[in-house]
Amino acid sequence: MSHFTRSESERERQAEGHSRRIHTDLEEGSQEATKPEDRPLVHKVGIPPRASLGNQIGDTIKETFFPDDPLRQFKGHTGKRRWLMGLAYIFPILDWLPKYNWKLFKGDLIAGLTIASLAIPQDLGYAKLANLDPINGLYSSFVPPLAYSVLGSSRDIAIGPVAVVSILIGQLLKSEADPILEKELYYRLALTATFFAGVVQAGLGFFRLGFIIDFLSHAAIIGFMAGAAVTIALQQLKGLLGITHFTTNTDVVSVMRSVWTRTDEWNWQTICIGLFFLLVLLTTKRIAKMKKKLFWIAAMAPLASVILSTLFVFVTRADRHGVKIVRNIKQGINPGSLHEIYWTGENLSKGFKVGLVAGLVALTEAVAIGRTFASLKDYHIDGNKEMIAIGSMNIAGSFTSCYVATGSFSRSAVNYQSGCKTAMANIVMAIVVLFTLLFLTPLFHYTPNCILSAIIISAVVSLVDFDAAFLVWKTDKVDFLVLAGAFFGVFFVSVEIGLLVAVIISFAKILLHVTRPHTAVLGNIPSTSIYRNTLQYPNATTEPGILIVRIDAAIYFSNSNYIRERIIRYVNEEEDNIKEKGGVPLQFIIIEMAPVMSIDTAGIHAFEELYTAMKKRGIQITISNPVGGVIEKLEAGGFADLLGHEWFFLSVGEGVSVCQIIMKRNQHALEEEKGTENV
Repeated sequence: MSHFTRSESERERQAEGHSRRIHTDLEEGSQEATKPEDRPLVHKVGIPPRASLGNQIGDTIKETFFPDDPLRQFKGHTGKRRWLMGLAYIFPILDWLPKYNWKLFKGDLIAGLTIASLAIPQDLGYAKLANLDPINGLYSSFVPPLAYSVLGSSRDIAIGPVAVVSILIGQLLKSEADPILEKELYYRLALTATFFAGVVQAGLGFFRLGFIIDFLSHAAIIGFMAGAAVTIALQQLKGLLGITHFTTNTDVVSVMRSVWTRTDEWNWQTICIGLFFLLVLLTTKRIAKMKKKLFWIAAMAPLASVILSTLFVFVTRADRHGVKIVRNIKQGINPGSLHEIYWTGENLSKGFKVGLVAGLVALTEAVAIGRTFASLKDYHIDGNKEMIAIGSMNIAGSFTSCYVATGSFSRSAVNYQSGCKTAMANIVMAIVVLFTLLFLTPLFHYTPNCILSAIIISAVVSLVDFDAAFLVWKTDKVDFLVLAGAFFGVFFVSVEIGLLVAVIISFAKILLHVTRPHTAVLGNIPSTSIYRNTLQYPNATTEPGILIVRIDAAIYFSNSNYIRERIIRYVNEEEDNIKEKGGVPLQFIIIEMAPVMSIDTAGIHAFEELYTAMKKRGIQITISNPVGGVIEKLEAGGFADLLGHEWFFLSVGEGVSVCQIIMKRNQHALEEEKGTENV
């Protein structure tokens, strides 16, 4: 039987006393019970050395904020080398640039040119999603990628505007200012939101709070992205059909009502151009998906579509027949916009609210993309460093007329498939965009809006991941509920409501797991000393007179009452079963606590109440295999003294063996007592 005390000498004295007591109990029983082979092997439950308060706080901070041990790489280095490593840690470009060579550049050059051909037409369309001028999309693929290439640690992520963040900004800002009637105010709010998005992102990384974005579950992200993709695609019906007066709402009912009540505005030339190139774009994506080596066809298709459609409109002058075109796009590099950001007043708070939401969504997408491609190439990225890099590039972007940029999955996939080697691919892309800004923007004058709509639709189609949704359905129905809630929230209401639903359901799921932890009744696997969940292993047999319960979570104030009530319910069910079928009365409860990593005062109080309730029913509680931190708190909280140190065991098997011997002894004593009465 296990024993523990507050000091070594006291522990030894109690161990000797408890050992004598056990052997006395056994000797008082039957001769069979006292045979050496029938006596259980008893081990002590150890208590770890009690850590000081300072050490406990330090360990908690380390595990919370520095689980990846970022300073490990500096161990064993001194002086100048450590300084150089520190600079490379802050500016990852210093790590790979000194070793850069022509062979690496060839891969990055091809990748950079390829993603630029995809980025330029997408940027024009995504800016319209955000209700900004097309030029702002190009600006956002120039400065942010340059900043990221200096500060970012991912080799594969391609930076720029993305569809989901663009429409999120467009919808959130539209409730604060009209993008047409209050264009200047809207634009300044967009820059303010971009600045605060960067501040939030960089702040989370600097203070090592990256774990916050993990609260948005994978299922919620799948549902939100799918809902946003469908919403974005429906919004593009305005450009694809040539409609002038279109709803500002994003829900499916409003959009479809707007489409079918404005059939008089449909333009057949626009529809023909848009549908033709949409079919071309979807076909090239299909070809690239079937034959991976032909990925470049899908990557080049958007730019080729823009060029061909622009030439077609210019030659045929289709713009004179109702085909709406982009018209004038400013020429030149990003103008400074520091003075455009709101630093005081009501508009500052408006920009902050939008920036907070957009920044978190952008951050979630970027970190997920970075980790995905890092795992494919077997290298590691520091999530918190990525947050600082992404936040810094958005702060820089807000000073140079950009709106929120992040990692684009479609462009990052093309970047990866094109053979990129380092972040130089982002620099190459930025140079191509710079060349476009300086010399090529006038050529987009006759680009039809319908081709931008077609490009956006073809880009967001891949965000609807049916395979992932089906996998979630097969794996976890509650997770699928999270997914469905996020999807339908976006689909039927709005993007921001869908995001809110996703967050609420994700938190609800966390609370459900915390407040209603899993518990199980254990049974013995035949011919072994192993005890497992009887539902998972139907052949596992329960021990007569003994109920074994496992708690599979930490015990806190939020779940302690539930755990106490659940154990009492197990006891009631077991006693009802015994009354119905007959058998040995329930005498012992063994609580298996190996999975319990922590317990607080509310948990200890719940155990005390459980002990009192079971004592009144003649049932003895025992504890099996408590971990160091738990046993330390049970001892400090006085529960160990209340229960009795002899009722703590190192394993379920030891507890069962001792309980069986005690029951056998009690049964033998009862039989002797009956025999004496008969005499």
